[in-house]
Amino acid sequence: MKHFLLSIQQPDGGAAPPEILEPVMRKVDAFNSELKSAGAWVFAGGLDQPAGAVVARSRAGQVTITQGPYFQGNEHLGGLSIILARDLASALEWGKKLANATMLPVEVREFQGGPSDHLAT
Repeated sequence: MKHFLLSIQQPDGGAAPPEILEPVMRKVDAFNSELKSAGAWVFAGGLDQPAGAVVARSRAGQVTITQGPYFQGNEHLGGLSIILARDLASALEWGKKLANATMLPVEVREFQGGPSDHLAT
């Protein structure tokens, strides 16, 4: 088994109106429940808007802090799930389910190493 990151790519511009967001959140809750029932859920959460981000950057031993996201574009990382899956094909199945729930692009990436490398003991 391996850990995978499912990252939700959200368009900039703030939260969707309640009539759109509420049904999506019900689908995401159902997705998380399915992950938990399957023993694949490790962690999940939504992120605040990118305007609240802070970047720490080290150059020549000096750390500078800047307000705002590291990368500015038309989309941002809106939320993530860390899952446990047998292989990339299995993780992609979960990614497809999350994309259907959120109606947003979901990037699927494998973590380096094994689960014991990532979890606190």
